[in-house]
Amino acid sequence: PDPMKTLFVAWQSPEKPRPWYPIGRLDADPEAGLYRFQYVEGALRAGREAGFRNLVAFPQLQQVYESPELFPLFANRVLSPTRPEYKSLKDMLERPEAALDPLELLELAGGMRQTDHLEVFPALKAGSEGFFSTPFFVHGWRHLPLTSQQRLDSLVEGEALQVALEVNNPATGHAVQVQSSDYTVLGWAPRYLVADLGVCLPAPAAILQCHVKKVNHSSGSNQWKLLVELSGFVPAGHQPMSSQDYQPVGTGVSNSPVNAGAAILVA
Repeated sequence: PDPMKTLFVAWQSPEKPRPWYPIGRLDADPEAGLYRFQYVEGALRAGREAGFRNLVAFPQLQQVYESPELFPLFANRVLSPTRPEYKSLKDMLERPEAALDPLELLELAGGMRQTDHLEVFPALKAGSEGFFSTPFFVHGWRHLPLTSQQRLDSLVEGEALQVALEVNNPATGHAVQVQSSDYTVLGWAPRYLVADLGVCLPAPAAILQCHVKKVNHSSGSNQWKLLVELSGFVPAGHQPMSSQDYQPVGTGVSNSPVNAGAAILVA
């Protein structure tokens, strides 16, 4: 298997309706000491439509940045083991002893901070036969009525769930609902999956399967309440996250180390 992991970076416009754009990608092979960042075409569209400006850590749009270490922009977003949320996440992932991998933390936790408008998310990759499988935490459950939250608390590991395309979500327009087998809305899939799931959902229902991996039954407003696994097959000829927005724009490669929060590049 390919040891390289790919994460994307999304930027949210601060202006209503506050759309999200994919603006960059991080390819990482930690064992080989290789981390690579480059902008994607979505950054150009975000600039035209919403005034996006290049990140301070990566000032040149056309460059490919490389480093033997995780870039500070990402390292600073990895959930600290000293945070109470870290233990909650380890419990959900059933890793009570082993430390969580920084890239895994970024994939599942998103690396969001209150000081900017960035989010990190994993690439959705389909195999040669079109099969994909991805875990994610269900979003938005805290905004649902009590009946939905009670149904969520009644879920058990391995329980089959359903997904449904929502075309008039008041916040995002298109969205993908996660439902129980008795059609109770439990929350929503992350926004980065919506476009590709919108391609898959019109296919026969048996193509997609979703089930409960873990439920956090502790009290409080834990954002990591329900972890699910979604798997299935994309239609023939479709490759997830391959639209124009996701295409790299970088041309030159930098092999310089990274320090003090900003990547050093060589043209």
